[in-house]
Amino acid sequence: MAGGGGKYRHLGRKSSHRQALLRNLVTSLFENESITTTWHKAKEAQRLADKLITLGKKNTEASRRRALEIFYKPHDILPKLFGPLRERYADRPGGYTRVLRVEPKQKYEFFSVAKGNKSAVPERKPQDQAPSAILELVDGPKDMRFAMTARTVARQRERGVEELNDLTALNVQKVTRFRKGGMEALESAISKLKISKAAKAEAEVESSRGKQD
Repeated sequence: MAGGGGKYRHLGRKSSHRQALLRNLVTSLFENESITTTWHKAKEAQRLADKLITLGKKNTEASRRRALEIFYKPHDILPKLFGPLRERYADRPGGYTRVLRVEPKQKYEFFSVAKGNKSAVPERKPQDQAPSAILELVDGPKDMRFAMTARTVARQRERGVEELNDLTALNVQKVTRFRKGGMEALESAISKLKISKAAKAEAEVESSRGKQD
């Protein structure tokens, strides 16, 4: 079929290397709940990760065999996929992962020397700044949007603003809708932020007193 090769990103690799790369990425994702990679790799790994969550929700012998073929550490990750993650996403119809753009991992310049020329002077060249991204499992302990929303609400309350603006209210709905005990978890995160800020303020006061003494 014409144009069929454009349905997915080749990532500059042949098929076997591409599959190995994606398997490695999703293994790290399910192991750590969040990984940082390039934007294009994250988008392709996201597709595979969502399919794996769907296999976990099916929880059949066939889905277990399929997941076993993909993960590099199946005996460590399969219990998590067919246990806590299946329960976490039981009521969520989709969107189990999220890709967030971030600043390129490599910002700085580096030195290189021409190959085969031992007397060559090191040359300063700009580092390749490929678009970077964070790929994460939503509603988990490392859910960045959840943490950012909690921080935003805490700052607004600190300024005495109780009514949320439209964008913040929408984010609150998104991060709590399918999370078990969503609003309670969000309020708990906000409270922890307030406690940490209060502790930091107390530490600064104690430090200033020590300098005065």
